Amino acid sequence: MISRKEATEILHSMTQSASLLRHMRTLELVMEAYAIKYNESPEEWAIAGLLHDADYEAHPEQHPAIIVEKLKALGEFKIAHAIAAHYTKWNVAYETLLDKALLACDELTGFIVACCQVRPDGIASLEVKSVIKRLKDKGFAAKVDREEVYKGVELLGVELVDHIDLIIEVLRKNKEELGI
Repeated sequence: MISRKEATEILHSMTQSASLLRHMRTLELVMEAYAIKYNESPEEWAIAGLLHDADYEAHPEQHPAIIVEKLKALGEFKIAHAIAAHYTKWNVAYETLLDKALLACDELTGFIVACCQVRPDGIASLEVKSVIKRLKDKGFAAKVDREEVYKGVELLGVELVDHIDLIIEVLRKNKEELGI
């Protein structure tokens, strides 16, 4: 399997944006936590989170085809498929728990980070109910596709409240590193 060091090198060869790098780091952490919860490979799931948007900055029109092909060339077919499926409108089948988890975590994790950025104490006192209230406000973090959030939760088979709670917990444990 690809190492985290190799994955990080791939990431940095295509991505320079600090906010995009932070987004991928947050997904790496959340995906690792979900892998542990589901007794899956933490390394594999973390790398899927870390690399899911690796080609977005350098190749926005081809995203995620570039990173998917690079991973396939390295023999990382499971991770490649999950990345190819992390947006429902791409019409890629959800075959594994990894596929479903990456979809479920991507938009919502970014949304939760946005919630932190408008709070004086960041994630320190963020509660699930505040995130749910913000999800209903279409004007807040308007680029976040709420349909993707709800479809991801449905496919993963988790309750929205529990899903938000797990993501907040993971991000709170890493708040200094993430600057939230």
